[in-house]
Amino acid sequence: MLLSWLTGIGAGMIFLHCVQRHLFPYFWDDFWFLLKVVRFGVQITKCKWRGEQITVLDKFLSHAKRQPQKPFIIYEGDIYTYQDVDKRSNKVARVFLNHSSLEKGDTVALLMSNEPDFVHVWFGLAKLGCVVAFLNCNVRSNSLLHCIRTCEPKALVVGADLLGIIEEILPNIPQNVSVWGMKDSVPQGMISLIQKLSTSSEEPVARSHHVASSLKSTCLYIFTSGTTGLPKAAVISHLQALKGSAGLWAFGCTADDIVYITLPLYHSSGSLLGICGCVELGATCVLKKKFSASQFWNDCKKYNVTVFQYIGELCRYLCKQPKREGEKDHQVRLAVGNGIRSDVWRQFLDRFGNIKMCELYGATEGNICFMNHTGKIGSVGRTNFFYKLFFNFHLIKYDFQKDEPLRNEKDWCSQVKKGEPGLLISPVNTKNPFFGYAGSYRHTKNKLLFDVFKRGDVYFNTGDLMVQDQENFLYFWDRIGDTFRWKGENVATTEVADVIGMLDFIQETNVYGVTVSGYEGKTGMASIILKPNKSLDLEKIYEQVVTSLPAYACPRFLRIQ
Repeated sequence: MLLSWLTGIGAGMIFLHCVQRHLFPYFWDDFWFLLKVVRFGVQITKCKWRGEQITVLDKFLSHAKRQPQKPFIIYEGDIYTYQDVDKRSNKVARVFLNHSSLEKGDTVALLMSNEPDFVHVWFGLAKLGCVVAFLNCNVRSNSLLHCIRTCEPKALVVGADLLGIIEEILPNIPQNVSVWGMKDSVPQGMISLIQKLSTSSEEPVARSHHVASSLKSTCLYIFTSGTTGLPKAAVISHLQALKGSAGLWAFGCTADDIVYITLPLYHSSGSLLGICGCVELGATCVLKKKFSASQFWNDCKKYNVTVFQYIGELCRYLCKQPKREGEKDHQVRLAVGNGIRSDVWRQFLDRFGNIKMCELYGATEGNICFMNHTGKIGSVGRTNFFYKLFFNFHLIKYDFQKDEPLRNEKDWCSQVKKGEPGLLISPVNTKNPFFGYAGSYRHTKNKLLFDVFKRGDVYFNTGDLMVQDQENFLYFWDRIGDTFRWKGENVATTEVADVIGMLDFIQETNVYGVTVSGYEGKTGMASIILKPNKSLDLEKIYEQVVTSLPAYACPRFLRIQ
């Protein structure tokens, strides 16, 4: 009798397993991933109930005490342990505490390339409770001045290799902004931070300087062009930084991993997902000043890299490299990033071995993200009933002629069917807040949609068109608005048009992105109309764009109408 019961139970379990595999093939993948997400949220909530506001900086300081000799950053062969970074950032904090009028909550702008001192200055200022604004080091001239004025800093810290860029605009920088250079000898009007650090104390500053009153308080500004206009300073709260830092952990990274970061730290992918992600794990990162396709795999083998961050272009560059022996002879097991095309994805795996590609989607300032935890090629993530309970979103119909969400006769938006492209929007509420941008509220308001499905509701407009297939996988379709993406950067068409329009022989300029076969994203096409009786001066156009725009924003095509 017992044997027949056991046999029946066993047969039933096998039957249920077969049914699950056939009807719900991703059930367990979804379940375990969602469990990790919920667990992380529970940890934050527990700390809140205990009256503790644990930030990324607090987690770093905890690692510095618990594992002081563990390497945190490896840069050009030099090793910086958690203790080294802690002490160096203490020196930075002491310099500004003793030689400036900075107070808790003040903003300091940071213009630096990828290097250990980027992290030292960032963490040092964070120890004083300052808000650090990451400036894109490709931005030049008026655009750079715009960024500096937008975040209203009390101080500006500049890397040694970027001092010349600041020297050009120094007379136009607001007088109340002190400029600090990471070099012994700096131009007149600047202060040498390196000299001050040489005599500064390594003693930690009081925790009261940086203790967070709320996880919703601001800790960073990260510039993004969003879907319109000049760069805007996205407000990054401690809560957003914590969520970003959990990305590597959610994909299965551990404290034993060595993470290779070649992406710029002034973007959220390099700073929040990369550096903060290593802090969350207590892991080691190998920091590269700039991505090099020819040195990539040599570095991975030299430093025993197990995880690297990517954008789609990076993987395509690697696939374009000449083939060499032993290309699968490495320890890399995970790659985390976004923007890789399906054909490049397949080619990359065929050539470089069994690496799990962890594709994700998220905007710097956004309140919604997706993570492809199943490894489905081409997808940016997956959703289901349970996921939408925690991270709700909608794909709504979009009017491509009017360039706005499509509304019915009752002025409501409607959702697209599965398989159709729709504008991704996410509700703004207490659970999923949108913190907006520094400066004018107009910029924040422009990213919101009001009265979408009912009177009074508010949604964050991602500016991205997505498609959800029958299996609930999500795919990026295109961007809307007057921006396009090239070389991993957002290009604002209005900014490029304004720069070209300054020339005295140009009557009208229209800039837009065009697809180039074999490349991710779109590159710039400038369509121009000349003023009557004026001739085209190509040399002046070239000089204008290369001196006023970052390299990725310079149009590659010129159309005369």
